[in-house]
Amino acid sequence: MTESENKGQISKSHTSGGRILKGQTLSYLADPFLGEPTAAVRHHAAGAVWIEDGRVRQVGPADEILRAVPDLPVTDYGEALIMAGFVDCHAHYPQTAIIASYGAQLLDWLQKYTYPAELRFADSAHARQAAEIYLDECLRNGTTTAAVFCTVHPQSVDSFFEAAEARGLRMVAGKVLMDRHAPPALCDDAQTAYDDSKALIARWHGRGRNLYAITPRFAPTSTPQQLEAAGALWREFPDTLVQTHLSENPSEIAWVKKLFPDCPDYLGVYEGCGLVGPGAVFGHAIHLNPREIELLRDSGAAIAHCPTSNTFIGSGLFDMQGLRDRADPVTVGLASDVGGGSSFSMFATLRTAYEVAQLRGYSLHPAKAFYLATLGSAECLRLGDRIGNLAAGYEADLVVLDLASRPLIAQRMQAVEDLWEALFVQMILADDRAVLATYAAGERVYQRAAI
Repeated sequence: MTESENKGQISKSHTSGGRILKGQTLSYLADPFLGEPTAAVRHHAAGAVWIEDGRVRQVGPADEILRAVPDLPVTDYGEALIMAGFVDCHAHYPQTAIIASYGAQLLDWLQKYTYPAELRFADSAHARQAAEIYLDECLRNGTTTAAVFCTVHPQSVDSFFEAAEARGLRMVAGKVLMDRHAPPALCDDAQTAYDDSKALIARWHGRGRNLYAITPRFAPTSTPQQLEAAGALWREFPDTLVQTHLSENPSEIAWVKKLFPDCPDYLGVYEGCGLVGPGAVFGHAIHLNPREIELLRDSGAAIAHCPTSNTFIGSGLFDMQGLRDRADPVTVGLASDVGGGSSFSMFATLRTAYEVAQLRGYSLHPAKAFYLATLGSAECLRLGDRIGNLAAGYEADLVVLDLASRPLIAQRMQAVEDLWEALFVQMILADDRAVLATYAAGERVYQRAAI
């Protein structure tokens, strides 16, 4: 890199007017699941990105862009790859402190680890510190947008959005709704859930780059009355998102059937309350029946695939081929699910997604994998026209990747024959050390220390 700053910190650079980043560039032209994957991508080996007013003005060959705007400041990243920042469509920032906790599956995990951790978020100072750590880790790993579960406490949402706003990030978040089967100090009720969420929507939704998601934790911890209140809220504010969990664990599914015996299935609980449609993102969705798959597809709802969480907590193997790589696909994005997931790194998420697919007899092509981690996840959040792609008009949320970030990777890269093999090597071997820089709305918000 030829720019003088190399501080290796979470920081913000400011350049008035425009700026140019040079390096390899990677953009999506189409959905790689719907045709030949390699034809869906445009790659410039000697490329450049022209950024102006927080957006991508142009992407193309470096010589063309430099001729067009010769007077703009240039940051030359050499052979590093510039692409859209990663989009994590399902995560729990309050669980950051319990990542890598031993020996529990879903329902035990909640009781043993999650609820005790979330009780601490009644303290705004604790919530703000946790938000700072979470967002710094996102940027260190090249994640520029996440859809985030907060806790039942409204101040946990305030703290998160305040920290995101200070970094200029486009983030989605919401207060968790729970009115049963949880510690009393973590429960609200249907009316309080509605009132608190409505006030938070008024305060944060559309303020700067913040977006709100109505967030019932999952069906077992909400009464029918609370789920109905959540549905009423979404009808009142249809440009917000909805996020919750679906069919993660067989014991969970059996519990839902017992709690909602009149519903046809787990997804039917949400369907009956008006919580299924475009902008609704369901975490996990491993154990689906045919009716649920058809409803997800036809309604335009989305699934957040959380592979590291699904393996770490022992929930099951997601069916990528059966749900996404088909003529009539369900919308799917990739997610870390921190802290049930075992890493903030989207590379770890990509690697585990590949391994899970292999166990089901399907090989996930790198063009498809990186799509799911960027534009695919953005589509889940109804943001596919704004983020998730390195293309003119998009918000300039970018990551710069060192394709030879460790000696092992550098050695392996000497033998690659094309872009796809290079990207696959990154999927399997890279980690946060591959992230040279992260940009949000055109401003550098993270830069790796010299190695």
